[in-house]
Amino acid sequence: MSNRHNLPHCQQVSLAPGAPLPDWLLACQQPVKLCNYVSHWPAVTLAQQNAQALCDHLLEYYTGEPLGFFFAEPEVKGRFFYNHDMSGFNFEKVAAGLDLILTKLIESADLTSPPAMFIGGTHLQHYLPNFSTLNLPFPIPASQVRNGLWIGNQSRVAIHQDLPLNIACCVAGTRQFTLFPPSQTNNLYVGPLEFTPSGQPVSLVDLHHIDHQRFPAFSGALAHAQIATLTPGDALFIPSMWWHEVEATAPFNMLVNYWWRTTPAFADAPIHALQHALLSIASLPEHEKQIWQDIFAHYIFSNDSERFSHIPSAAKGMLGELDDNKARQLRSLLMQSLNR
Repeated sequence: MSNRHNLPHCQQVSLAPGAPLPDWLLACQQPVKLCNYVSHWPAVTLAQQNAQALCDHLLEYYTGEPLGFFFAEPEVKGRFFYNHDMSGFNFEKVAAGLDLILTKLIESADLTSPPAMFIGGTHLQHYLPNFSTLNLPFPIPASQVRNGLWIGNQSRVAIHQDLPLNIACCVAGTRQFTLFPPSQTNNLYVGPLEFTPSGQPVSLVDLHHIDHQRFPAFSGALAHAQIATLTPGDALFIPSMWWHEVEATAPFNMLVNYWWRTTPAFADAPIHALQHALLSIASLPEHEKQIWQDIFAHYIFSNDSERFSHIPSAAKGMLGELDDNKARQLRSLLMQSLNR
């Protein structure tokens, strides 16, 4: 068994429920637990009565449109993952009405060995558009905010990372997050980039049964890990690109999260640059890869604001400050190079 329960807890603070997020938190590079931050939500109060009261509340806002949910047989014990030879997955994703899904979840709570079920990352605002009328979201200083809905029984989402900033709010049940800093990527044994259980690459390590012989460097990741346990009303701030496993431990769990970015709307996802680098750089001879590493260091990763000062401002082109127009020009150049 894993020794993850002996890991240190992440920093935790108490903010007034629904209060504006302080600047220090938004700039923080460590996860922070916000105790009782959404305890004022009616959904949280109803969840503490019973699961049916919460379900009735959700259905008041439901549009009736079928939504996707993940289903796995009892043998997987809630771990949504690849199958044994990584030729596929150990679960199915199907679509059904929210009322039917909630009924099945409540019925499964009485089973000794229930199938694992969860709604994962579904767009809350699309399916429950007026949920935030009473369950008021806290002020987020970003114009583009995506909210996610997570409902299920005992389940585990493998170690993964998200590009946006993230605040996860526990409404019902208990969620345990095991978090690793981005610097631990080399020790996490990450699987394929394009063939993934739910969109993001995941670690192949099972935190409940760590195979240290197969994954010897994972002990290095554990040395930097933190945990955060959320109960109803708690929230967790997760900085961009922090790796995290999420385990829902109660027979009925609900979480709402908010993702946002601080970069301009025209900024592309960095994963696309990685994909292009795999196409254009990864297979180069070692000495040429070193050359390109130095070039990237100069053009992309340097913090020297004067490195292009020798070029007249009007002639800097894509080396000048990016805007919508320059971003379109860059995309056009990329499309021309890829469509060959």
